[in-house]
Amino acid sequence: MLNSLYEKAITKRGFIHDIDSQTDVESQLEYKWFNRDILESNDDFSIAAGDGSFNKKKFLTTNFCAVGAESIIYNDANIKKIDDSDIFDIPHVSFLDELLGNYMAIYELKCALRTIKDYDVDYYMFDGSILGDLQNAFPRGAKLPSKLKNNLDDVLLKEFEERLRIKKYGLVFPEIRDSLNLVELPKNENSNKIEEYNLQLASIEKIILLKELLQFRKRIISISKSSSDNELFHWNIPDIAFLDKFTEKQGISLIKYRQVHEKVAFPYFNDLFKSITFTVFYIRLQDKKNVLKVELPYKASKEEVFDLIKKINKLTVQGYPYLLNRAHNDVVITDKNIKELLKIARIYETTNREVMSW
Repeated sequence: MLNSLYEKAITKRGFIHDIDSQTDVESQLEYKWFNRDILESNDDFSIAAGDGSFNKKKFLTTNFCAVGAESIIYNDANIKKIDDSDIFDIPHVSFLDELLGNYMAIYELKCALRTIKDYDVDYYMFDGSILGDLQNAFPRGAKLPSKLKNNLDDVLLKEFEERLRIKKYGLVFPEIRDSLNLVELPKNENSNKIEEYNLQLASIEKIILLKELLQFRKRIISISKSSSDNELFHWNIPDIAFLDKFTEKQGISLIKYRQVHEKVAFPYFNDLFKSITFTVFYIRLQDKKNVLKVELPYKASKEEVFDLIKKINKLTVQGYPYLLNRAHNDVVITDKNIKELLKIARIYETTNREVMSW
């Protein structure tokens, strides 16, 4: 079979088409990308960055999962770290990655809130997009169970808010799920229906945390190295890829203002989320380095944007914010880490792959 695939690869050389050579790139970039020297701020300020990670090991009967997040705080030339993490035993479900992604987001948000409240940082850098999180706030892997849908009321919201006020670490939704008796399981004891409830409740916990975080919106900076958005050029490739390919100097893109899509509806804080105007733009902090997408959860003026990117650039190494890079390297959970965790936890079971090798 491999030989036939090699032959097809030879016949299809270049089948992933590049942008048409006839395209007038200069006219596309005009008024949308501006080569500009980006200086470093001379202001004194404190700044932090955070990131999260998850990984899993599949077994015949279940999945061993590890999730974590970390924030790194830089203040007065000192660096401090805080983190949050846990390991889970989760049965086989089709939406496992979505579930773990929600867990990771909760840990990231809680680390960010602790950083802002306990260390009073002036700025906090997120890896990712808060606008994207709001646009995709609801699970796609499982439907909302009717019993839970009927309990999306003020009682549930107050229970979440009270427990989140007390518990700064970990997940609170399992306690709420059990205390309010929110799960209605089918008679089949082998059903994984509870994970559908967990996915929905984790999403609710996440949007409540997002609402709390957005109280500090002037301190929040979302930064992405990749993005699928094409709102700037409207090509069939992402804007960030277009800029990476056709520009190489320090600079900044046209600033765009966006809001959560009108069709998205939230069970809580709908008016708040819909009222926020996000400032979105792209920057390259060093010649020939990657373009970054920056998103601010408020309507920022050009002067505010230029002042902010000078602050970001103050702690940049090789065109990328040092604290974000360090947080990512610290928090990533590798396959090797999973093996070490399994060994420490003394968990041994034959995996599907090992069965296939017999």
